Amino acid sequence: MAFERPGTASAPRQLFSSTPAQRVALARQQFFEEGVRPSGLVGEAVIQSWLRCTRNHSDRQRIVPFDAVTPSRLHATLARNRELLEVARQELASMESALAGTDCRVILTDGEGVVVHVTQQPAGAHQPVLRKTARVGVNISERIVGTTAPGIVATTGQACTVDGAEHYFDVLSQMQCAAAPIRDVAGRLAGVLDITMEARRFGFDAASMVALYATTIENRLLQAQSRDHLILRFQASPTLLGTPMEALAGVAPDGTVAWLNGAGARLIGRLPEDACERDVESMLGHDLASLLRLGRREAAQPLRLASGLGVWVQARLKAADGADFRHAVAIPIPGEPGTVLPIEPATALEPAAAVARMEPAASGSMQAETPHGETLREHSRKLIEETLAAQGGNVSQAARQLGVSRGTLYRRLRGWREEDNSNGSPPAPD
Repeated sequence: MAFERPGTASAPRQLFSSTPAQRVALARQQFFEEGVRPSGLVGEAVIQSWLRCTRNHSDRQRIVPFDAVTPSRLHATLARNRELLEVARQELASMESALAGTDCRVILTDGEGVVVHVTQQPAGAHQPVLRKTARVGVNISERIVGTTAPGIVATTGQACTVDGAEHYFDVLSQMQCAAAPIRDVAGRLAGVLDITMEARRFGFDAASMVALYATTIENRLLQAQSRDHLILRFQASPTLLGTPMEALAGVAPDGTVAWLNGAGARLIGRLPEDACERDVESMLGHDLASLLRLGRREAAQPLRLASGLGVWVQARLKAADGADFRHAVAIPIPGEPGTVLPIEPATALEPAAAVARMEPAASGSMQAETPHGETLREHSRKLIEETLAAQGGNVSQAARQLGVSRGTLYRRLRGWREEDNSNGSPPAPD
């Protein structure tokens, strides 16, 4: 199909219509019947989707299949997306509660367009398409059902809305949908969140709502997938921390920025393709030791980025097994049995430095710095060992003090013991 630019001799004279439905009808006429690109009448994402669909689907009037995947494939899909479903559970419930008074359905697909969650409320008789599509296991990717919002997002990774006859197949012309992407720590598309309605128009800004919840789910997923990362939360205003508008960054043990969420990328800049260029000091303007020291208080701390922009930051160390050691620890004062000094909760991010500041050095002066060669893993180990010492070796009390389960603490100790034995080093305390 050859396409001409609007304004050429063969293009229709009328370029604008008074209602959205009229504009879409004119766009379809120009695109499908006259071979004219309908720029300005529908979004570019829809036009690109129509172009892809014309190559894969020749008959726009045919019945679209909405067959569920086989039970074995469904089981594998749900298992593969267990982490996504777990972190999304709370937001999906909140979203469905907010939309309970509407005819909308909340749909979550995996990165390939297979539905892994859908609102359980059954579709009505006036929603025949939703009754077929709103089922876990149905593939609603663009190659199967043509132009839809979740299909476009799964193909392009960009948020979009598709309204009525903007859908490629005629059978979907009564649908309204808005979708947004959810990405993982590797930057891959992990899922697509979608709001869909049939036979009625949205009475609210569906695109903004789905973007808000998709961002919240993505932020939860990024943090859940981080292992041995220092997680930074930052924004220009401290009131935005803990909201979907907060910027997030994960700093790896080697001092490189492993990932950024969308807000983080807007404040700092996109991650370079070359991992060697992701050095935290060049990207944030501060080295790893400085960022660890930011966590001495629970409250957000001011920080000036490499660009000169001032932000407020909170830091949190995420251990390899998911444990978060941001808790108060009591360390005995040498030479004074039974006396302890409390360490601020965020000092857990740099326990060796905290101990050094309280223990006299050989020269009689106070040590002030943590050795630069220490990794985040070594910080975690020292914190646990110091907490065990403070609790007289009582694992239950140490676990309670650290805010983790005894099982987690036992697993860490057992792993270190095996590692030390293999290296010929003294074993970690039981």
